[in-house]
Amino acid sequence: MVVAVLPDVPESHRRLLASQGCIIREIEPVYPPESQTQFAMAYYVINYSKLRIWEFMEYQKMVYLDADIENIDHLFDLPDGHVQVRRLAETEDFLNMFFKDIYKPIPLIYNLVLAMLWRHPENVELEKVKVVHYCATGSKPWRYTGKEANMDHQDIKMLVNKWWDIYNDESLDYEGPAATEEPNQPILATLSAAGAVKYVTAPSAA
Repeated sequence: MVVAVLPDVPESHRRLLASQGCIIREIEPVYPPESQTQFAMAYYVINYSKLRIWEFMEYQKMVYLDADIENIDHLFDLPDGHVQVRRLAETEDFLNMFFKDIYKPIPLIYNLVLAMLWRHPENVELEKVKVVHYCATGSKPWRYTGKEANMDHQDIKMLVNKWWDIYNDESLDYEGPAATEEPNQPILATLSAAGAVKYVTAPSAA
């Protein structure tokens, strides 16, 4: 697994990831035009940094994951030559427009937004869900108290408990050698047309 980190991710965190077999790739932040961010939180502004994964040109296929979702390696079996887009937060609209002629959306089971559980439960096939987006206020498992609106929903409690069951499952601990080799770092021009990116300290997305 390749883990993209921003410059402000501490070295101690990077060592921990490497000890679990991850390849660490530092990326520079990507910021949208200032005129488009005056009402946005800093965390969401730096979400555009996810676009840096298109600089990982040494890979033929990539499946982008946030840090809190399960293994979906079977997506690598999808046909070549297509961009499969499903919820990269603020970058989703940009990617859908940029790849409008070739992208194919993957099923909704790869992005269960928790609000669907109480807004459109008829559209949720919970037993088939592969990716849970813990995006509702109060739903992050490591901060969950059940006190926020809708957080007493039984399905949400179940999903939070499932997250902790997986987190605490020692049988899933990585037992192989730590990743020590640096991946190839070709000089890429994917984002060069946008010009130099000025780094501004912001909350880490790690």
